[in-house]
Amino acid sequence: MRPSDRVDGARLLARLMDLARFGAREDGGVDRQALTAAEILARAELVRWGRELGLRPYTDAAANLFLRLDGAEPSLPPILTGSHIDSQPTGGKFDGAYGVIAALETVQAIRDAGLQPRRSIEVVAWTNEEGSRFSPGMTGSDLFTGTRQLTIIESDADAAGVRLGDALADVLGADVDIPHRPFRFEIAAFVEAHIEQGPLLERAGIPVGVVTGIQGTRRYRVRVHGEPAHAGTADRAERKDALMAAVRMIAAIDTAASSPADTKLTVGLFEIKPNAPSVVPADVLFSIDLRHPDNAVVDRLDTEIRKIVERERGPCTVELKQIQHSPSLTFDPGVRATIAHCAQVLGIPHQDIHSAAGHDARQLHYVCPTGMIFVPCRDGISHNPAEWSEPDDLTAGTRVLADTVWTLASEA
Repeated sequence: MRPSDRVDGARLLARLMDLARFGAREDGGVDRQALTAAEILARAELVRWGRELGLRPYTDAAANLFLRLDGAEPSLPPILTGSHIDSQPTGGKFDGAYGVIAALETVQAIRDAGLQPRRSIEVVAWTNEEGSRFSPGMTGSDLFTGTRQLTIIESDADAAGVRLGDALADVLGADVDIPHRPFRFEIAAFVEAHIEQGPLLERAGIPVGVVTGIQGTRRYRVRVHGEPAHAGTADRAERKDALMAAVRMIAAIDTAASSPADTKLTVGLFEIKPNAPSVVPADVLFSIDLRHPDNAVVDRLDTEIRKIVERERGPCTVELKQIQHSPSLTFDPGVRATIAHCAQVLGIPHQDIHSAAGHDARQLHYVCPTGMIFVPCRDGISHNPAEWSEPDDLTAGTRVLADTVWTLASEA
């Protein structure tokens, strides 16, 4: 018997819908941002489900949550599988949550099949993948792998002024009898299931994507400092208009990023001060999110962006801060081959696919063999209350995940 034989699609979907109650929006979406009261409740529900299955919970100083099924040789490095449960403010029910619930279903299927893996298996929910409250995201996986240090970022604050360190303390303080572990223990492999967040699998009619890698990204915050002035009396030639300078910068960056055509450029954050209709804007803050699979393209545009913000600032001053740089990567060929083989044995159609979005698997890639499984989402919509994946596709992806994790946990 294979674990995939015991995957229960109805139970999988029911748990996803149950988890969506925490942070539920009236429009059917989910607002469960990292380290909030809604996530604390969702975390407690995961712990409850895990304990019902005989899994032992653990956490760490980043509030990453682990649910462990002991293997026959528990001293061996474990297999980790999971994703995240935090969402965007206008998120859906599946982004991140699917990977965690599919991992939980994987472990339950292994137990229900009467199997015990050689290696232990741990379901993981990483902290603050989305970065919607504390930016940038991937906080839990970054801290776990050592990419960032907690002592450096614990003073970072959200829009309301809440420190990251205080928010972590709130979450950890709400835990009941969950032991703490240090960051960065040895891992045999990590596999993350996720909705595609794009339209390719749905258009192809393919239920499972074997993710080959993740495209590179650079993220910035740009602050333009000008000077407030009266809209009716200040001559334009004498103004230090931060908004006009920012608009020139964004237009020039947009032009620079128009080639190659598959470059992704987003300005999703824009703040103006004093934001009064009769006052020349004195201060503007905006974000830049730049992505492309070719690192050379991202690096070239990085140089262009830095030139543009200086050239277009006019009489204003400008501060550019790069808050994240993640080069393109290719996932472990052995893990990818295992995913493809398990799908083939199950007769589930699959194809290679590159991830246009970032995931915690990026961070884990640098410390252990890592792979990802994608399932389609309707019209490629994500970070949106309309986000939806068909139950049959969710089940197919979980069946492949279950056999993949079992295979990796049973290897020498």
